[in-house]
Formats: sequence, structure tokens, C-alpha cells
Amino acid sequence: MGKTDMQQFSGFLTDRGSKYAVSGGPVNSRADVKAFLKTLTRDKRYAKATHNTWAAILPEEGGVKGDDGEAGAGMVILRMLEREGVTGHIIVVTRWFGGTKLGGDRFRRVQDSVHHYLENATLEGDTC
Repeated sequence: MGKTDMQQFSGFLTDRGSKYAVSGGPVNSRADVKAFLKTLTRDKRYAKATHNTWAAILPEEGGVKGDDGEAGAGMVILRMLEREGVTGHIIVVTRWFGGTKLGGDRFRRVQDSVHHYLENATLEGDTC
């Protein structure tokens, strides 16, 4: 997993002080997911983030996800990937907490981040 395979978008969303970024790239196994997350968190900004929630649909195993302390956020990402039919690609939503709890709005921000990624990233095999 090289840094060149990773697509990152930041600076597009803030809510009550919390800042968001979204990253993604091709993955085909749990080892790829682990390598992707390791590469992402080599960047100190991402390593120090409050949450790096993620999901992917692996070709052989199906859906996998991680909440990283943001309970339920991985499932939000996974459902969006399922709806869009995106397999073999991880999406990570990163949040830096801004001091004000967002309550249920945090799920809307995760959705907004995934939408931003899907609209702006180049997915493997993308024919659009």
C-alpha cells in the first residue's frame, strides 16, 4: 500500500469546532486494511485525531468496519458502501474533536464526509 494509492480530502467540513477529513484507497484483504490505516496514521495529524472510523467491503470476506471510539460510525460508512456497490475500497472518516459534542449530528457529518469522498475520489474500475 503506497501513499500514491491513498486519496485524501480535508478542509471541506467543520461542525461546532470539530474538523473532518476523509481518505480512501484500494484494499482486498484485512492485511490491506491494516496497512492502509498504518500508512494513514504515519501522518501525525491523523495519528492524533480523535477518531479514524472506517469501513470496507472486501471481495472475499464482505464488510469490515472500525469505529475507533465513534460508536456506530463504521456501520454508517459500511451501509453507504453497500448502497453504492463499492467493493475493494476502504473509506476512513477522520474527526478532530472541537470541544462540543455533536450528538446524532455526528452521523450526518460522517455521511457528508463519505458523500464528499464518493463524489471526488477516483474509485478502482470507475467508469464514470
